Amino acid sequence: MSAPRLGKAAMPDRPEPAAPPDAEPDTVRRAPQEGTIVTDTAAIWLTQEAYDRLKAELADLEGPRRDEITGRIAAARDEGDLKENGGYHAAREEQAKNEARIAELKEKLRHVQIGTPPDDGVVEPGMLVTAKVAGDEMVFLLGSREIADTADIDVFSPASALGAAINGRKVGDTVSYTAPNGREIPVEITAARPFDG
Repeated sequence: MSAPRLGKAAMPDRPEPAAPPDAEPDTVRRAPQEGTIVTDTAAIWLTQEAYDRLKAELADLEGPRRDEITGRIAAARDEGDLKENGGYHAAREEQAKNEARIAELKEKLRHVQIGTPPDDGVVEPGMLVTAKVAGDEMVFLLGSREIADTADIDVFSPASALGAAINGRKVGDTVSYTAPNGREIPVEITAARPFDG
């Protein structure tokens, strides 16, 4: 007769294993910085122009583009043997990419925030930020990368290393972030005002 097996619950002195170093970023929980707003689903800040462009792209992908791809798949299917039909496989791959972009756009547009943030000197999405980054002055917009196509300014996502370091901070604050090469980059926020597009 063998000894009974004990589960994790029966071994309270055994620590939980740490998350592997290659774990997905969303599985790592960090304490929020003071002044940071924490939500389950972060809103994506967009200008009205960027929102309109994404809505038009979604309408095209769901309508004429989807119909065109479906027609190409049907025409290639009518050619016969699908195993060696390059046109069929290319159209199916394009269909998968089209559907993935539709899903991405729907998710972004579901969580979009359009408008002007308050002019209170707090860095948040929708703010035009002036900062000294590693001693060099930079002016950029904190917001979705989708804005980059419609705005003539550099855009940093709040999820980027720089964006995460300054989001929720105030004018006059000095913070730092870790660059991909491991260097600590100092950032001094010198101005923050709402972006007026």
